[in-house]
Amino acid sequence: MLSRIYQASDARMAPARQRARITAPVRGVPVYVMLPLDTVWLLERDGATQPLLIREKAMEVGLEMLSRAGVDGVMIDVWWGIAEHAGPGHYDFSAYRKLFEQVASKGLKVQAVMSFHAAGNNVGDCCRISLPRWVVEAGEADPDIFFTDSSGYRNRECLSIGADEQPVLAGRTPIQAQADFIAAFADEFGDMLGGVITEVTVGMGPAGELRYPSYPEGDGRWRFPGIGQFQCYDKYMLASLREAALAAGHPEWGHGGPHDSGSYNSHSSETGFFKSYGGSWDTEYGRFFLNWYSGLLNQHADRLLGAARQVLSARCRPRTMREARELSDGGMLYVFEPAVQLGIKLAGVHWWFKSRAHAAELTAGYYNTRERNGYLPIFEMLKRHGATASFTCVEMRDCEHPIEGRCSPEGLLNQVLSTAARVGVPMSGENALQRYDQWAFDKICDSAFGQSVMAGRLEKLTFLRMGDMMIDNWSAFGAFLQRLTCPPS
Repeated sequence: MLSRIYQASDARMAPARQRARITAPVRGVPVYVMLPLDTVWLLERDGATQPLLIREKAMEVGLEMLSRAGVDGVMIDVWWGIAEHAGPGHYDFSAYRKLFEQVASKGLKVQAVMSFHAAGNNVGDCCRISLPRWVVEAGEADPDIFFTDSSGYRNRECLSIGADEQPVLAGRTPIQAQADFIAAFADEFGDMLGGVITEVTVGMGPAGELRYPSYPEGDGRWRFPGIGQFQCYDKYMLASLREAALAAGHPEWGHGGPHDSGSYNSHSSETGFFKSYGGSWDTEYGRFFLNWYSGLLNQHADRLLGAARQVLSARCRPRTMREARELSDGGMLYVFEPAVQLGIKLAGVHWWFKSRAHAAELTAGYYNTRERNGYLPIFEMLKRHGATASFTCVEMRDCEHPIEGRCSPEGLLNQVLSTAARVGVPMSGENALQRYDQWAFDKICDSAFGQSVMAGRLEKLTFLRMGDMMIDNWSAFGAFLQRLTCPPS
C-alpha cells in the first residue's frame, strides 16, 4: 500500500489550480486522512498471534508528508477482531499505542474508529479482518446473532442489532462487550483522550456505518443499483417484530418482512412494495414495518452511544466542563462531558433517491421517502448524546450515475446537511471512492463549504485514503488540500 512512499517523501505542494473558486467561507475545513485498513495486523511471532504495526518506516515517512502538507490528523480503524482477538476481555492495544505515539510525534491528531465489524466485504476493502474468533465461535453456536435475509443467508460482517440485549457473547450482551472494549481503549489511552485523540467514532454496523447490511457487494449477492433486501429474519429480529405487531393489533404482520419487496438486484418498479404509486410502503402495513425496522436501528445507536458516553464520562477519564449553571439556592451545577468527541458514520445510500419510495434507503434502515425525512430522528438522537455524524459520498455528482438508478448523491447530501444544521449536529464528510480528478475535488469543496446558510457545511473532511494512489497524485492532492484549509476570503 505504501510501497512508493519513499520516492515521494520530498514532494512539495504544487500551486493550487483555480477552477471553480468557492465563495463566502470565512474559515477552512480541517482535513483528516484515513490510514490503510491493515495498518495494524495480526501476525504469528514466536508461536503466538499478536497485533503488530506493519510498514513502520514507510508509515513514518507518510505521516511526515501529511504533517508538512497541512493535514490535521488521521483516521484509524481500531479493529475489535485484532485488539480483543485473544479472548473475551483480553485486550492488546500495544500496536495502536505505538502508532498513536508516532502520529503524535508528527503533530497530528487521531480519529479512532471502534470497528466492531469485519473487513473485506465493502467497496475499497483491500484486506480481510474477521470479528474476534471467540465472537465467530459464538455465532457458530447461535447463528441468529448474525443478520439474516429472507433466504436464510447469514451475514457475518457484524452482529444483528436484534441481539443487542441478549447475553450471547460469553455471558455478555453485544452492547456490554462493545462498551467494555471502548472502556479498555479509554483505559489504555487516557493520557491522549482530548489531546492527541480528538474523536472516538463508534462503529454501528457494516463498514462501521449505522445501517443494515442490505447491499452486500463483497459476496456477489448485490450489484449497484439494486434496491437491496430487508435484514430481519434472525430469531431475535423476528421476536421483536412479533412483539411490535401484537402491540399494533395486527399479529399477522409479525411473521417476517414484506413478501413483495423483491430481491437484492430488483428495481423499485419491479416490486409491489417499492413502486412509486400504489406501493405497499405507502400503506398502513408499510408504515408500521418501516417504522419498526428503522426504529430498531435508531435504538441500537441510542443504546451504544449511551454506553460509550457513560464509559467516557467516568470520573477517572478526561472530561471537559460543558456548562456552569447557578441554581436558585445559590449553588452551582457543573455539567461535564467527555474530553473526546463522540461520533458515528452514516452511509450515503443515494441510489433510488429520486423515486418516491427511496427503496435502497429503506432496506438499509433509513426511513426516508419523498414524504418523510428519515434522517431527522437520527440527528435528534445524536443531539441528545452530543455526538457528531460523518457522511459518505461528498465527492459525487448526480450526472455521474446511470439514469435507471434514479441516483442523487447531491440531493441526499443537501438533505442530510440541512437536517444536521436544523438540529444543531456537527457534520463531517468522507469521499466514498478514491478519486483525484478535478470534478471530485470541486464537488468536495462545494460540499465542505455549503451552498447556503440553510444547507449547512462540513466541520471536517476525512479523505480516503493514504497509500500509493495518494502518493501518485500528491501534487493534485496538495492543491486540493490548500483549497480546503486556506479558502478564499
